Amino acid sequence: MSKAVPEPVTKLIEAFARLPGVGPKTASRLTYFLLRSPDDLSLGLSEALRDLKSLTRLCSVCYNITTDDPCPICSDGQRDQRLIAVVEEPLDVLALERTSAYNGVYHVLHGAVNPVGGVGPDDLKIRELVARVDQGGVQEVIIATNPSYEGEATAMYIRNELTPKGVKLTRLARGLPVGGDIEYADSVTLMRALMGRSEL
Repeated sequence: MSKAVPEPVTKLIEAFARLPGVGPKTASRLTYFLLRSPDDLSLGLSEALRDLKSLTRLCSVCYNITTDDPCPICSDGQRDQRLIAVVEEPLDVLALERTSAYNGVYHVLHGAVNPVGGVGPDDLKIRELVARVDQGGVQEVIIATNPSYEGEATAMYIRNELTPKGVKLTRLARGLPVGGDIEYADSVTLMRALMGRSEL
């Protein structure tokens, strides 16, 4: 950056530019917006960022992001603990919860198998899923990975791991666009996908 730009401004622009979907122009606009805005907006943002890192953790049961362990979904006695939906990311949990059509619990993998990207099964929370099933009480595992090559590879790997366990395995019904992400699907599409799930 130019020497005309103070170092704190440059550092914030560079920090914003490292975020997904934020290019250099957007990073500059955000930085200069914060410079012009009231102090409470910038201070509120910095406090929210600090709290994001210091107050959140992964649930020891489902690996969703939470402030309490176990998370509110895992500890909810009204949820069907015999039914586990396996999703790639925490945002997928939010998408399925928006449908109000699912009353089971979740297991968040934190990614999908992607050999090209250097992500193998051991980099995901698959071993933890197998351990949950081994503890007993699980009747059905819904594979709710994205309908992409990576999501399909992950689903097949999980199927191979869980088939010998005798648990019912299902996959979300088609209706979700191939190559799309669950987090961007509308509630009606997700609800139909949940209701029309099929044996894996």
